[in-house]
Amino acid sequence: MLIHNLTYINVGAARRRHRNKKESSNEILQFLWCIINSDKHIKHPVAKAADTGSKRLISLAPDAWVQWVTQRPEVVAKEILGSEFQWISRETDVLVKAYSATHGDFLVLNELQLRYTAHMPLRMRAYAALAQERYRLPTYPVLVNILPPPSTLTIVNSYEQEFLGLRAIQDYRVINLWEIDAEIVFQQPLPSLLPFVPILRGGGEASVVQRALQVLRADAQLNQLESLLAFFASFVLDTPLVQQIMRWDMAVLRESPWYQEILAEGEQRGLQQGLQQGLQQGLQQGARQHLIRILQRRFGEIPHEVEARLEGESVEQLENLMDSAIAVNSLEEFVSIFSK
Repeated sequence: MLIHNLTYINVGAARRRHRNKKESSNEILQFLWCIINSDKHIKHPVAKAADTGSKRLISLAPDAWVQWVTQRPEVVAKEILGSEFQWISRETDVLVKAYSATHGDFLVLNELQLRYTAHMPLRMRAYAALAQERYRLPTYPVLVNILPPPSTLTIVNSYEQEFLGLRAIQDYRVINLWEIDAEIVFQQPLPSLLPFVPILRGGGEASVVQRALQVLRADAQLNQLESLLAFFASFVLDTPLVQQIMRWDMAVLRESPWYQEILAEGEQRGLQQGLQQGLQQGLQQGARQHLIRILQRRFGEIPHEVEARLEGESVEQLENLMDSAIAVNSLEEFVSIFSK
């Protein structure tokens, strides 16, 4: 349960040690907020802060990033561009102007998605076209999926549509983080992926998370990403172990709008579960009372022990017993059937 995993104890000394990180950590958390709400295309107040957070991840080592996503070691990053277009803003997009001696200048469009959705192919087509139209450069679109989608959803790497004999096609590269070996983050290195180490393949071990944390804390530019690392660690490790590894207060998580969204989602799920349980209990109680009324009308007062034995029966079992209560000739016969 996400809410359970994000409930951290307050540690006064650790809070003082990390107080100066609060502002930059909130930017990263707002980035997460926008990833989670990435189906919303309308511009909103946190867009700029979130854009800063997503750009910050890639700007930690932009050359290493574009070389990794394009799989071409000669590519270099020249500039991180604005990815806002008229009427539409994609806070989880990072648009990088890149260069290679073979292909010249081109765009690398990076889309970071918490979970893949069925709308992603159309979205990738739309934003690739918008980026290319605005900057007049060839575009290399990349979709980075952070967490696996439901098993019923197949991830595809292209958009295809045919209408009245005309075809529209947009290919894009798909990177599923859960399929990426955690070791590659340390070998290449890829600082932008350090916060995601816990959900990479082979990254869910406490020793690997500790290794990622040591790298983050060794660099003043990277240590602001600790809260993001802790968040993804909470997906694969128990809360006390995450606390032990991080050894600092995670109250900043609870202060973010992202945390409030997760909290509201958890409360809504709890409400729905409660409604379902209440409905089932209501059906059981109604069926039990109806069965007792049938028995009372046919055989008079019903012993308390018979009523008590009906308490734990399911709705289906109670309905079957109603048929028996109508068919039998005595209460004793009903009890004998019930006891089988």
